[in-house]
Amino acid sequence: MFDQTWFVLCIFFATVFVIIWRPFGVNESVPAAAGAVVLFVAGVVPLQDVYYIAATVSGAAVTILSTIIMSIVMESVGFFRWAAFNLAKKANGSGLALFWYTNLLCFLMTMFFNNDGSILIATPIIIQTLTILNLKSHQKIPYLLSGVLVATGSSAPIGVSNLANLIALNIVNLDLNQYIAMMFVPSMLGIGAMLIVLFLYFKRSIPRRIPLLTQASITQMTVYYSNRTMRERYHPLAVEKHEVQEIDWNMFRVCLTLVVLIRISFFALAPLHISTEWPALAGAVLLIAVRWYYKRIGPYDVLKRTPWHILVFAFGMYVVVYGLYNTGMTSFIVEAFKAPIAESHWAAVFIPGLLLTVMSNLCNNLPSVMIGTISITEMQLASPTLQVAYLANVIGSDIGALLLPIGTLASLLWMFILRENKIPFTFGQYVKAALVAVPVGLVVSLFGLYVWTKWLFF
Repeated sequence: MFDQTWFVLCIFFATVFVIIWRPFGVNESVPAAAGAVVLFVAGVVPLQDVYYIAATVSGAAVTILSTIIMSIVMESVGFFRWAAFNLAKKANGSGLALFWYTNLLCFLMTMFFNNDGSILIATPIIIQTLTILNLKSHQKIPYLLSGVLVATGSSAPIGVSNLANLIALNIVNLDLNQYIAMMFVPSMLGIGAMLIVLFLYFKRSIPRRIPLLTQASITQMTVYYSNRTMRERYHPLAVEKHEVQEIDWNMFRVCLTLVVLIRISFFALAPLHISTEWPALAGAVLLIAVRWYYKRIGPYDVLKRTPWHILVFAFGMYVVVYGLYNTGMTSFIVEAFKAPIAESHWAAVFIPGLLLTVMSNLCNNLPSVMIGTISITEMQLASPTLQVAYLANVIGSDIGALLLPIGTLASLLWMFILRENKIPFTFGQYVKAALVAVPVGLVVSLFGLYVWTKWLFF
């Protein structure tokens, strides 16, 4: 058992290291799949566990993939160009107003799609908007850095904006309506507090006046979206060249209405025990059909650009984490924290939240939230305590994980986009700002969860 435990630990840390490092630009699904195969062949995760993992992961992965498909279709009908133009127009020459609108854009992108999709979509939009407004590199940092923290942290308020959240929801027997009832207020308080701190931190760096958006700037931005080289390099979810044209406002309104209704359906169907993947999948198909009806554009671009590797990544990581569980590596968490979490509502909130913050920043939040969720289910806690501890896990893995760029795949992707756009930025700049703002957001969220759930349950 000792040898097997160390073997699984080595596989786990090697997998996480390669995912974070990504040598030669290797896709994160490759090390996840490799680690899973090694543990399966070694007999650490037997076939019956593989079947269980597939059932657990598949629904959440299909939901995330469907929302990404919806974002690709919305891109092709001009939604994100429209958002970028209005971002600059609404600011009306005010750098401070642009700061708040930028973060509102990032928040809404995560709410309507998911955190990784928000980074892929919103970051290039913000970069291009700031470039067209002729801001200097150092003036872009407040908008971009606050944007990534808000976009990633905003996956906490609702359960459908993060793959890890969706996977773990099934384990603790929470539906989306229960999740949002207990989590929305506390996490929004934390995100709001974090954003205020970021504003105060960057206030002197934000330009007071910025150029107004002109017709020439709009033309320049449209050229950006139609440039194939720029699109493929910096904007993986952007549209094909022939799709960059005047917006069809009838189709635009129909597609936007569908997205809103699909998002609402996640919560409306939860009491009927209809899993999120079904309305998400139906919505994706409907959007593709609407686009074909109006534009006669088939699904080829969607099939080509959808990151199908998410299925492999989610499945592979869960197998690796389950290997830790099968060798008893989660038992020390159970033994150390079961008693205080079971006896104290305060401990049920702050122990999992802080523990997941540390774990996420050391080895990424996806495996961490899986380990944390499996551990608390082994503690045989009363149902309300179990659910509160899980929500604290989510806060630690969604907000607390932002202390370091390696804490989430979304923040790693964000740094890659900045490097590709040749925006000068360092690891230290990220950490310096995150160490000021993230602890405030984390503590406010956890304290809000303590007060809110104590009022709901106790």
